[in-house]
Amino acid sequence: MTDAPTLLLDAAEARVLGCLVEKEATTPEQYPLTENAALQAANQKTSREPLMTLEAGEVARALRGLEAKGLARRVDGARALRFEHTAARTLELTRGQLAALALLMLRGPQTAAELQSRSERLHRYADADDLAHALERLAARGFAVALPRAPGQREGRWAHLLCGPIDVSAMALDTGHAPARGTATRDDDALLARLEALEARLAAVEARLAAGERAED
Repeated sequence: MTDAPTLLLDAAEARVLGCLVEKEATTPEQYPLTENAALQAANQKTSREPLMTLEAGEVARALRGLEAKGLARRVDGARALRFEHTAARTLELTRGQLAALALLMLRGPQTAAELQSRSERLHRYADADDLAHALERLAARGFAVALPRAPGQREGRWAHLLCGPIDVSAMALDTGHAPARGTATRDDDALLARLEALEARLAAVEARLAAGERAED
């Protein structure tokens, strides 16, 4: 069994791994991802905190770093090299644990309520206790940590530890974008989900157009 302290990721690797897990569930018709698709997912403007502007070379290095750590593997496609994650097998995670971990990698520290509302496209938890159990198992194995509740917060947040130990006390006080992030409403998340769906449909249309152009050539 592989635990977090022996498998540290850098920020780019964590973002790309989260994207691979997310896109496997949300856009299976485009999965496994090409390097370009992974780049677009990593730099996506919705459902990402913090926003990143990775270069193509950084994403390529991240994919190969994940491959070296046993968290991703390349899949030879007809036209382009593609990558899929192997995190569930390597880390021995359930689907619920993997979904929660991916959300923490993609959107930073979040409350259990935020994870519950944002996880529907990745995994449907039976109830709040089901999610709580997944988070507790991640914490027990060193993959996640519960942050102390900051003054004025109703609920404590969770953070992942795949990039190494964090200053829990500092993270608890760092509300950063707290008014927008800590009190995100279901309407906000629904809007983000619609934007993601539109982005996915646009990417699919572009892929079909590109395939048609190649066929004509």
